Amino acid sequence: MKPLRLRLLLGIAAVAGVFSWAGAKLWDSLGQLPGVPTAAPIVLAVVAVVLLATAISLRSRLKAARERQPGAKRVDPLGAARAVVLAQASALVSSVVTGIYAGAGVHLLGLLDIGARKSQAITAGFAVLTGAAVIAAALWLQHVCKLPEDHDDPSRPTGPAASAR
Repeated sequence: MKPLRLRLLLGIAAVAGVFSWAGAKLWDSLGQLPGVPTAAPIVLAVVAVVLLATAISLRSRLKAARERQPGAKRVDPLGAARAVVLAQASALVSSVVTGIYAGAGVHLLGLLDIGARKSQAITAGFAVLTGAAVIAAALWLQHVCKLPEDHDDPSRPTGPAASAR
């Protein structure tokens, strides 16, 4: 499984943001632009907290196992793989959602004189911030679950010639 890169997630968010901004502008010109849901930043914050708690838990358990502390709980490899999949899926979805709310928020910045649109712009801003928090927590969880370098790689040269390099 390849790790996700921040560059990829930022690219996805940028593309989604451009499409969202254009769609919001078109939708607003044709009629009434739908509002930004108030629950969006709350849901994203809950996802970020779950990912962060998982990363902290796995990190402490992996550290205890590495240091061979007595009574340390072993980390199930399948559970760690599932955590990485959850992190990567959350990061990908969150980058799309963050881009959507960023694009809608940029469009709403031109409508700040309307009270309802001002509150929606603030909500979109909070959704972007919490979406970024989800991405950060997901990338950290992915980093925590990364396997150490394999020093027993058969394709890697060993012996005196390898140590001279």
